[in-house]
Amino acid sequence: MAEIQKPEHSPSTREEALIALYKSTFPLVARFVSKRGGSLEQAKDIFQDALVAWYEKSTESGGVPVYSERGYIFGIAKRLWYRRFAEESLSLPLEVDVEDITDQHPSSSRLLNVLENAGRKCLDLLKSFYYDKLSMAELKVQFGFSSSHSATVQKYKCLEKVRETVKEKSLSYEDFLE
Repeated sequence: MAEIQKPEHSPSTREEALIALYKSTFPLVARFVSKRGGSLEQAKDIFQDALVAWYEKSTESGGVPVYSERGYIFGIAKRLWYRRFAEESLSLPLEVDVEDITDQHPSSSRLLNVLENAGRKCLDLLKSFYYDKLSMAELKVQFGFSSSHSATVQKYKCLEKVRETVKEKSLSYEDFLE
């Protein structure tokens, strides 16, 4: 059974415990928020809110069952971050200039050039799958693979060759527009 954690009533002990908890837990929360595109200020806000939630819960009658205070606070911080992220992403206005989108079309020749770098067999395989809409069983027969799984693996390898070419040349979506 989890140990019930309740902060000590002594002000200096409580303050020292909070400082130690802050020092050990904040870096986890900051790293978590940073990896998800958040700033240091957002991490501080989230952590403060999580710490307050933990403290309020732990000072209620009986405290909270906790195996690890760090883990408990980190869990609260994660939940708060996801909630804030969901609210912010829903409230962001979508500003798209429709004329910019409709005026630009993918360049077939540029795309074909990148696909040809992967090799003729890959080009034919990807064309058959994506353009001709052949199933893996049909690809197996057409290209002489031993199984449908082999066809899937080869399609994946071809896509990786194309991705590698795009990475090597540092290409972006805009590079394929006319």
